[in-house]
Amino acid sequence: MRKVLFAVALVLVCSAQAADKIKIGFVSTLSGPSAALGVDIRDAFQLAVKMNGGKLGGLSAEVLVGDDQFKPDVGRQLAEKYVKLDKVNFLTGIVFSNIMLASVPVAFENKIIYVSPNAAPSPLAGSQCNPYFFVASWPNDAYHEAAGQHATNKGYKNAYLIAPNYQAGKDSLAGFKRYYKGQVAAEVYTQLGQLDYSAEIAQIRAAKPQALYIFLPGGMGINFIKQYVGAGMSSEVPLIVPGFGSDQDIIRPVGDAMLGLFDTAHWAIDLDNAANRKFVAAFEKEYKRLPSVFAAQGYDTALLIDATVRDLKGKVENVDATRKAMKSAKFDSVRGAFRFNRNQYPIQNYYLRVVAKDAQGRLVNKSIGTVFKDHGDAYVQECEMK
Repeated sequence: MRKVLFAVALVLVCSAQAADKIKIGFVSTLSGPSAALGVDIRDAFQLAVKMNGGKLGGLSAEVLVGDDQFKPDVGRQLAEKYVKLDKVNFLTGIVFSNIMLASVPVAFENKIIYVSPNAAPSPLAGSQCNPYFFVASWPNDAYHEAAGQHATNKGYKNAYLIAPNYQAGKDSLAGFKRYYKGQVAAEVYTQLGQLDYSAEIAQIRAAKPQALYIFLPGGMGINFIKQYVGAGMSSEVPLIVPGFGSDQDIIRPVGDAMLGLFDTAHWAIDLDNAANRKFVAAFEKEYKRLPSVFAAQGYDTALLIDATVRDLKGKVENVDATRKAMKSAKFDSVRGAFRFNRNQYPIQNYYLRVVAKDAQGRLVNKSIGTVFKDHGDAYVQECEMK
């Protein structure tokens, strides 16, 4: 009997001890036309781990990386592997909302925290909010809300809106309309992954709106902007985009056609804080390119996990304690100050940026003003999570 009691006590003591390694399941879009987004998130996440001596929260970090191939079923398969077979402590990495919504239920059902470095759809901010879901980026609507406010500030009387037909696309235009006070000339939803926009551009030319707002991430945006400028439309109808719509992954292939384009984002390469200066310099040195908002989000995701594990002193087995630690984790974000709302989505600033040339003649986004200060999301009141 004493041996049995001793064995039970030994198990309890061991379970309370800190782990000797932390496992991260990283699922992202790493191939195809939109691969640049996932690559930036992955590279910045891994850079943060490298700068931390290969550790997160003082523990040796093993990051398992998988390519979802821009397919929801592949994303879910990878999530199941990492959660059920590899027994990861955290899941992260997914770029697109449709892939994330197909994959994260695996984490939720197994009480594994998913930290989003990008996708943050409205259902999970409101009525479907989940204790195992944290957003290290921004609510799906927020960049678009800021863009709508900017269009209102500019006094545009009518605007033409385009987005792909999936959850984030619908969230984007809903967000724009929430803060845009003018008339909507048209609201067009294209195929997800579409690369030819000749028909849409012809329709815009015929409609003659005062402004055009597009949400077309990755290869979609690259192709649209090239075709839009090539058709001579940029001088006829001003183009407004969300921050990632004119960021480094778009600037690199499009070039000088991006000059003067306005966008809205929660981060900029020139934000004047020590953490951001360190990140930008380290990313450029490591990868020989400038970081995008996706890279900034990937880096902050790693720092958030690092701070959480550190505060837990490595004892990540207790998921309730991990949630509590993550909710209040303190780290130097590259975006500056932010905090989690009750639904575990961020409250933060959003900036107006313009594509211009820096001192070295490179095309970059320069911050030129603050559109929203300490801005949350429109759905938190529907979240019943305490």
